Amino acid sequence: MIAFNIPFFSIFIMMFGAIITPLLPLKKRLPEKLLCWLIAIIGIFSAYLIFELSYPVLQPGFNYPVGHYPAPWGNELRAGLLEAILSFVFCVAMLLSVLGNFSSTHEDITPKRRQIFCVLVNLLMASLLALTYTNDIFTAYVFIEINTIAACAIVAVKESPETIRAALRYMIMSLVGSGLVLISICLLYGLTGHLLMQNMHNSILELVKTNRYILPLTVSLALITVGLGIKSALYPFALWLPDAHASSTNASSAILSGLVLKGHIFLIIKIFVRVFGLNVIKLLGMDTVIFTLGLVAMIMGSVHALRQINIKRMIAWSSVAQVGYIFLGLGLNSPEGIAAGCLHIIVHACVKPMLFTAAGGLSSAADHKKGLHDLMGTFYANKWAGLGLIAGACSMMGIPGFAGFASKLSLTLASFDSSLIIWSLAGLAVSSVLNALYYVPAVIVILTGKKEAENKIKIPEPSGSYKTVMGIFIGINFYLGLFCVPLLRLITGGVNFLG
Repeated sequence: MIAFNIPFFSIFIMMFGAIITPLLPLKKRLPEKLLCWLIAIIGIFSAYLIFELSYPVLQPGFNYPVGHYPAPWGNELRAGLLEAILSFVFCVAMLLSVLGNFSSTHEDITPKRRQIFCVLVNLLMASLLALTYTNDIFTAYVFIEINTIAACAIVAVKESPETIRAALRYMIMSLVGSGLVLISICLLYGLTGHLLMQNMHNSILELVKTNRYILPLTVSLALITVGLGIKSALYPFALWLPDAHASSTNASSAILSGLVLKGHIFLIIKIFVRVFGLNVIKLLGMDTVIFTLGLVAMIMGSVHALRQINIKRMIAWSSVAQVGYIFLGLGLNSPEGIAAGCLHIIVHACVKPMLFTAAGGLSSAADHKKGLHDLMGTFYANKWAGLGLIAGACSMMGIPGFAGFASKLSLTLASFDSSLIIWSLAGLAVSSVLNALYYVPAVIVILTGKKEAENKIKIPEPSGSYKTVMGIFIGINFYLGLFCVPLLRLITGGVNFLG
């Protein structure tokens, strides 16, 4: 069946695109806009085929040995319903992030570097798909490194002193995280003798059953959690994120926040569920640690966002808070909590790029200034950007009818079966209030001063692609908010077969 080959070919196509793009002659190469269209459309087509053609076999999922070589000589991909949904969402978000910010990317990046930007988009998309599908923990590490290099480069591609400093800081933090992940993988391989996730799981269960090597297992789990937590911008390991967002291009910010973080988060989920298992996670006490870190991130991310006067830094710190929601769901250590966390991954992957794209449009209306006080009245100069910011703000605050409300409600319902329900509900309530305290003033600012703004702000009409992208983003936001029940049902089914 053709569907069994699609996970591999979707990754291969992205890698092949990264290889051939720099080989195209500068004078004869495809225009960057068309190339970016092709990159994202190929990814969407691949994910669509996975979802549609292989739905009957995706319920339990299927394994694909790369090159048809079994372990331990070959590595393996695994596709299930949850992986298909996430890959589809990542491809759509990548398409919209690139196209919605094409004009600003064209302004911020020199002509020679635009080709490099296309290479980086290919590499990031390939690494995201690989992290989503891989069933081999060392293959995951390889693509973590590819993701790291591409993500740091996509920050530095703007070529300014601020972006270079931010990219170096990002690189240093990411390398620390990568080192911890590699040490953990070495420990796990030494303990289990396997690299495939399901084989590792069987060995870990045997070790736990016989009460052997519990301390090394705990250390390896802690190391890989902290390592991937750094890459996922989990507080307090997220200090690199605001600088990276504030100084990079709008497209880079949208891709980093909406997509790059989610690949590492989903890998953590797979390691918890498929490698260790929820029972072992509870036995080792890591569920409580993850829950606590998620709770702290929800609060502290919003507290830091309250102190920002730069709109992109504010949205970046908001991402730290939203990552906390996902880890809160994972820390509930139940299929319902993980499903709610995965729903929030989808919501955040769709809403956060919209917010950064909207912030870029409003900043352009304010002569490329990013201070909140400089954005007064910019809604009337770029109403599509203004509507995007308002819709994204309502979603992050959890207003009913918007995407964020659906995921927060799912987390709330999942908490009722947990002994941590009081802490969970209190954290969700406090974080939502804090979200309102910085998003509402931002919305008021862009809506204030209509007459002064009309006399002062003169910018060209937003492009057709920008309007289309913002319209799609807003439509997705409402769809997830109003019709999330069927999607959550599919996600729950995918989580049940994730192990």
